[in-house]
Amino acid sequence: MRILKAQQINKTVTTSDGQLTIIENLSLSVEQGTSVAIVGASGSGKSTLLALLAGLDVPTSGVIELNGKDLTAMDEEGRAKVRAESVGFVFQSFQLLPGLSALENVMLPLELHGAPDAEVRARNYLERVGLGHRVAHYPKQLSGGEQQRVAIARAFASEPKVLFADEPTGNLDSVTGATVIELLFDLNREQGTTLILVTHEQRLANRCLRQITIDAGAITSDLSVDEDEIRVELSE
Repeated sequence: MRILKAQQINKTVTTSDGQLTIIENLSLSVEQGTSVAIVGASGSGKSTLLALLAGLDVPTSGVIELNGKDLTAMDEEGRAKVRAESVGFVFQSFQLLPGLSALENVMLPLELHGAPDAEVRARNYLERVGLGHRVAHYPKQLSGGEQQRVAIARAFASEPKVLFADEPTGNLDSVTGATVIELLFDLNREQGTTLILVTHEQRLANRCLRQITIDAGAITSDLSVDEDEIRVELSE
């Protein structure tokens, strides 16, 4: 089943030097439950593409459908509703609220959407990312890796159809980054959540079933691998 489709999307912005094209005539579709890495050099348009696919930004032209709904036909309120129903986010900068504990950070989006079991679900996901003993701690009391694990728990606790991750290991050391990568893919498999991520890290991209390379806002390669190939590579 297709969860995401982009058709001939373009994104241009006005600069002091005139019109700048960031994404150009780009089309792709993503199947539910898969994992996709978007890779490319800095300035290639990766993060802009991610924002467009997630409904955080709108294309200048083209159509983007997420979970069967046309994001490009909606206003911001409509897109926000789709994001709340179907999308989770993990960012490089964690984006935790400093005045809330780990538990409260995970609970907040659940409470905003009226989940009656917000605290139970939040505690469960914090346990799953290994932070059951840190639920009362505030972000400043947590390491970078722990903060990112809170962010992952928050994203998955809403049980989204699609999780978008923008450089999720960018602020982490290699050992902590490896732990975060394992968490992302463990939860991806367990919940059947579609994982779409932007990364500079080849080890992270290699864990995905599909790698899309973009340059100057256009797809230059789109490679898929068999899940068994990834298992063999990890076992070596």
